[in-house]
Amino acid sequence: MAEEAAILELGAWLDSPAGRYLLAWEQAQLDAAVADVFGFHALQLGWAPLAGLRANRMPHRWIACPTEGAGVHLRCDFDDLPFESNSLDLIVLPHTLETAPDPHHRLREAHRVLRPEGRLMVLGLNPASLWGLRQRAGGRFLPQAGEFIGYRRLRDWLQLLGLELAEARFGCWRPPLQREAWLARWSALDRWGATWWPVFGAVYFLHTIKRVHGMRLVGLAKTSGQRRTAPAVALRRSAQIPPPDHP
Repeated sequence: MAEEAAILELGAWLDSPAGRYLLAWEQAQLDAAVADVFGFHALQLGWAPLAGLRANRMPHRWIACPTEGAGVHLRCDFDDLPFESNSLDLIVLPHTLETAPDPHHRLREAHRVLRPEGRLMVLGLNPASLWGLRQRAGGRFLPQAGEFIGYRRLRDWLQLLGLELAEARFGCWRPPLQREAWLARWSALDRWGATWWPVFGAVYFLHTIKRVHGMRLVGLAKTSGQRRTAPAVALRRSAQIPPPDHP
């Protein structure tokens, strides 16, 4: 499976100097963003080395991947999630759309299981950055992660689904280098980039809210339809999928 091969390659890349630099920035963004998101059920799809839900206090939190591995609680198909519609309060997609055969479908599936007023957070590699340019030029700096989706393009997809943009950030302006010493020499670019050329950061972070116009929530959202959920494998006893709501 192409996506599983990409995950294996990604693990080695994240252990490189550039990978650790990227991971540290993304971890900081998620720690700050998820800390005050409340509810009961939170899900991270992919990138198990990134503990995207660790700062959140919901009682049920899962990291799902297509394959087993360290830090993975649930193994499932990202394009057919084993959750009822409107059942999750928070979903984190760390580069999950980039490896999708059909990123539109994967995004719609995440939108389906997210309850009204729930939060969807997306991390993506920016094709308009120095990192993206080097990759397209054949420099093979980044792992083969499928199609990089531009910020404006993804923002349009989210808006069409009724996902309101709460915040957007860019980060990682240092050049695409794999030596620790050289990355450290360019550290000043992280300060300058945020001020002078923010949209050219190597990675972006989008925080959105699912809006359902004309709907008033009383308690938790209930589902009226009976949808057959996809099979999943729980890898830990604590990783229990929430039961479907009954009207």
